[in-house]
Amino acid sequence: MPPLRNKYLDRINPQRLLWRSNSCLTAFLLAALAALVIVTPMISFGNSVGHDFQSHLASWMEITAQWRQGNIFPRWAEWSNWGFGEPRFIFYPPASWMLGAALGSFLPWRIVPGTMILVAMVTAGMSMWALARRWLAETTAYVAGVLFAANPYHLVLIYHRSDFAELLASAIFPLIVLGTLRLFREEWSSIPLLAITVGGIWLINAPAAVIGTYSVVLLLVVGSILRRRLGPLIYGVMALVGGFGLAAFYILPAAWEQRWVQIAEGREGKFLPERNFLFAQNYYPNSPRIQSFNWKVSAVAVIAIAATAIGIFLCRRYMRDWSDLWWVMLVLACASTFLMLPPSAFLWRHLPKLGFLQYPWRWLMPLDFTLAFFVAAASSRIRVIWLPIIILGLVPMAAVIVRDTHWDSETVPFLAREIRSGRGYRGIQGFAPLNTQVGQRYEDCPLIKPFDPADDSSEHLQLNIQEWTPERKIFSAETGAPVNLVLHLLNYPAWEVRVDEQTSPSHSHPVTGQLLIPLAKGIHHVEVRFRRTWDRTVGGFISLVSALGILVATLYTRRRRDRQQ
Repeated sequence: MPPLRNKYLDRINPQRLLWRSNSCLTAFLLAALAALVIVTPMISFGNSVGHDFQSHLASWMEITAQWRQGNIFPRWAEWSNWGFGEPRFIFYPPASWMLGAALGSFLPWRIVPGTMILVAMVTAGMSMWALARRWLAETTAYVAGVLFAANPYHLVLIYHRSDFAELLASAIFPLIVLGTLRLFREEWSSIPLLAITVGGIWLINAPAAVIGTYSVVLLLVVGSILRRRLGPLIYGVMALVGGFGLAAFYILPAAWEQRWVQIAEGREGKFLPERNFLFAQNYYPNSPRIQSFNWKVSAVAVIAIAATAIGIFLCRRYMRDWSDLWWVMLVLACASTFLMLPPSAFLWRHLPKLGFLQYPWRWLMPLDFTLAFFVAAASSRIRVIWLPIIILGLVPMAAVIVRDTHWDSETVPFLAREIRSGRGYRGIQGFAPLNTQVGQRYEDCPLIKPFDPADDSSEHLQLNIQEWTPERKIFSAETGAPVNLVLHLLNYPAWEVRVDEQTSPSHSHPVTGQLLIPLAKGIHHVEVRFRRTWDRTVGGFISLVSALGILVATLYTRRRRDRQQ
């Protein structure tokens, strides 16, 4: 095991600094090469359209459209549910959809998904290399980076699920483990790194964040047992609190406003973890793809488990050299494997928020992290044949996954046309407000209409729409009799209705859940705006205070370290 490097000496030693720069560049180029290999089939066959492809792409397009209107941080998805909208951006972490929208602002939409994959793969390779180089030889660390970037679960995410957010979250998982390992030495300077990475993963993907948080807690417990003191656990809790604080502007509103949407339906029936363990025997007459996919990902999991076990066996001689790292990796691999199997059902039922993951095979993310590390480390023992073994193992799996992928070149332009035309796109059921039902598709529906078109009052109704943006609707109405107006908008508690500068009660359509506004006889000025609720205000304040606290702690620890050196 190479000795730990002195960062202060690196800054004053040009030769060592040049070596580190060349090493970093090599790791970057290898990760980029692996990423290019992964996205190359998309050049010939089109985009790989997985289960979540449309929802991610629609979010990116929606955000770019709202940015052009001056809405910098959207909360309401205007064109979701065929133009009725939904509070999608309150519940979906912002980092991935903002990155996708940023790429779509200057790149053709056809290549944005592939570019997102490239970004995630390069990030994954670099983050794994940053961890591996501290314990492995230079060449072996490169191998670890490439293996993690192209690990089996990443291929599943890319070619079968198109879950770009989870892919980005998985890319920084090695940094979470690295930050946790540094806490084992009970260094104050390690707290900001772990806090930032924990906060970052919560802002990328919520299921991956749950996995990351439980992984940190598990590793901190292991570290405290190995060191026989509570220091790592105490510092780890401080880092977790800081990470939650950084992401509070997303976490608090998402947690509080869940009571206003149908997100609970995503944790019932076919989405229960107990029904999605490896090789689960379920039959879904309306969703045959779920059963088929479960068996495919189960086969991938078995291969990953076997490969990890072989890697652990071949690396057993490093047990003393790696010390903490060996046991951390072993426990993480065993826990990830156990949580994908039926005996872990009691944990899924009782551990907080664990059931939110829905699918136990999501624990392939930390398992494949340990797979990449152990297989790379084992390759140093069998240098002559490690490359053929890796190729023979990965190439057939990749070929099967790619062959079974649904390729499509028309989804992207079709979705872009639907949004430009104002017809919108299918929403996410879990994010729809309570007691709403808009059906599968609505076309040529007016923005405002009387609740009962047969009512005589509708004959004397005159409407003048002055502004109709995602989070603000302004119009004037002149009616000869009292009338109830139905807006082409789903009701949600954050919508505030003001009639003639006075706050007015709103109601929901008894069937669709659309916003319904009662008006008395006369001329009225109506404004409907998506107000800032208290949870968003408090969450933003907590994030600001946490960011300032982490910045001060980082500057203090750096100055203190420089003085000691």
